[in-house]
Amino acid sequence: MRAPLSSLSAVGTAVLLLPLLPAATAAAVPDPGPRSAPRGKPAGATSSLPLSLDHGRGSGRGASGLPARTVEPFSLVGVVWDDADEPLVGRAQVRTRAVDDGAWSGWRTLDVHPGVSPDERAGERTTGQLPGATAPLWTGPADGVQVRVVPGGPSPRTGGDTAPAQRRLPDGLRVELVDPGPEPADEAGEARTTEGRGPAEPRTDDTSLPALSREQTQAEYPGGGGHAGPRPRITTRKGWGADERLREPDSAYTGETKAAFVHHTVTDNAYACSQVPSILRSIYRYHVKSLKWRDVGYNFFVDKCGNIYEGRAGGVAKPVQGAHTYGFNTDTTGVAVLGTYTSDQPSPEAVGSLARLTAWKLGINGVHAGGTTTLVSEGEKYPQGEKVKFRTVSGHRDGYNTECPGAKLYAKLGDVRTAAAKLQGR
Repeated sequence: MRAPLSSLSAVGTAVLLLPLLPAATAAAVPDPGPRSAPRGKPAGATSSLPLSLDHGRGSGRGASGLPARTVEPFSLVGVVWDDADEPLVGRAQVRTRAVDDGAWSGWRTLDVHPGVSPDERAGERTTGQLPGATAPLWTGPADGVQVRVVPGGPSPRTGGDTAPAQRRLPDGLRVELVDPGPEPADEAGEARTTEGRGPAEPRTDDTSLPALSREQTQAEYPGGGGHAGPRPRITTRKGWGADERLREPDSAYTGETKAAFVHHTVTDNAYACSQVPSILRSIYRYHVKSLKWRDVGYNFFVDKCGNIYEGRAGGVAKPVQGAHTYGFNTDTTGVAVLGTYTSDQPSPEAVGSLARLTAWKLGINGVHAGGTTTLVSEGEKYPQGEKVKFRTVSGHRDGYNTECPGAKLYAKLGDVRTAAAKLQGR
């Protein structure tokens, strides 16, 4: 069985600093502003740069990294290594240089987001061995990067300090720099963005599914047994500019959706909602090109303005198998709230949209959003084959040993269940 990815949030060893090169090795490049994607050409790109590797033979302590350098513009960064069975016991940190003003950020730790992965027997098609990886970090447009990785610290399995012989870094360490590409163009050739502090206004084209009343929803989805919540507006993959040529052409489906697992993306909370399409294209590209998954892992995304986005392809009303809760990707849907909610409160708009989305998605399958259900484990936190009782709206941590979706968002799930059940007329 694939070993879980290690947590980078608690590391007991002192950080070994790599030699810091001059911060500004090249003049800052002016921000060109939004561009329209040329029709027929791929949007975005991924650059992979190997990290210098020192296993620290003889001392048990080694450092790995990339000196400060100028690179092609990117907006998202992550660290990847060859084998997901080999955990990264240590801390990976990056600092980046902004395109607009040439300023370098401080060091930021890349957290490993454990349990966001295809199940062992899920049939997730990959090209070769499944790599290990950190969660991606959205940086905004940047053209400079520096990386340091220091091994050692608490064991990801026991929490105790690892032995010196175990403090080796995994092979194939590399930094992945993702350029999300330009904004998709509408028929007039103008770039589209999602502005404002609330859910965007409905559109009449195929970039979104319009909101439906409860009566319209029940007519559209008669299988919900009369308890389907009203469908909220959902921005489609076309709406956020997904390049469908990146993913596997087919989708995998499971049985009817029985539960929703709520996540956070462990990315920065200071994003503007107009940046969300770029963030989604970056995460999508990272999951597919860097992690070798068939598609983006989550079924849905919610931003802090309350906008809801289609994630993995295959139909928002269908039971598309995701790669979001290792061990419980079957008969479930995964919803990721953009941001980190360990110590920051989620916005009321995001919490409200979680309620609307789960009321609808669970409701069209006849599932009580305030109830419970039983799922069969594919292994990890619970033994393979074990039947486990869950709330129908659960947090990622309920199905996997992780802090996700953060303490503050997890504490709001009771409110989400109550509101969602009310929307279902229960």
